[in-house]
Amino acid sequence: MESSLQKAKVLMEALPYIQKFRQAMVVIKFGGSAMENPELVRETMRDVVLMECIGMRPIVVHGGGKAISAELKKQNIPVKFVNGLRHTCERTIKIVDDVLHNQVNRNLVELAKESGGNAIGISGKHILTAERAFTTDPETGEKLDIGFVGNVTGVDPIPIMHAIWEGYIPVVTPLATGKNGEVFNVNADIAACKVAEALHVRKLVFLSDVPGVMRDQNDPSSVISTIKTTDVPELIASKVISGGMLPKIESCLSALNSGVNKVHMIDGRAEHSLLLELFTDKGVGTEIVKPDSI
Repeated sequence: MESSLQKAKVLMEALPYIQKFRQAMVVIKFGGSAMENPELVRETMRDVVLMECIGMRPIVVHGGGKAISAELKKQNIPVKFVNGLRHTCERTIKIVDDVLHNQVNRNLVELAKESGGNAIGISGKHILTAERAFTTDPETGEKLDIGFVGNVTGVDPIPIMHAIWEGYIPVVTPLATGKNGEVFNVNADIAACKVAEALHVRKLVFLSDVPGVMRDQNDPSSVISTIKTTDVPELIASKVISGGMLPKIESCLSALNSGVNKVHMIDGRAEHSLLLELFTDKGVGTEIVKPDSI
């Protein structure tokens, strides 16, 4: 009886959030170590299906780094780094294209269908445009080529909207097309931000391998539950936000300034973290918001 009452209390706690987010579009970026456990990936896609069933409009943008690395190793294609960034040659981009579409994206779509959801794969090549990205040598200032890696310059939201109108959960690959038709690999975090920005979604959620923004990188209990956009400069200056988190945060700020209501960063390795963050009072990660939205 106690167990049944507890379940009822959980549902009642979730009710106001379900009502509040009905019909709301939510972009979910799924990647990193959160995608390494097959059972966890299955549970996450089941959670996404639940979101759609209760009236939300989830859009998944995924990564696939581990699967790509495994295929490159299998085909004996050496990995080259330029200024710490992986160089994507013509041979590599073909592998990236194939793995993201025919392995990772297809698997996520099938897992959603297994849970009774209607999901459809959407190639980033059809909705994202990009220009070639470069890095800069820290010593000489020289611009360095990193191959078929792109910076997103535009998003066509219409295919995503059509999929939603037809009752599908869009699952998007982080690839883009250049002005000459070339295919670019793009950072999945930034792709998710750009999609969220173009759609003016209610929420943008990052499911990754960290529990959120931590004051102490070695202490998961130091997660900052809420960060106002006005707090970010100080957090960058104090190195709380640094390294690979910097471009992600900068893209998040751009998305918030373009109409996204709230950004969440949560640990996708924790079971049902997505639902706990969205439908409970305390949440489980870091939320980034504008000061006037608190």
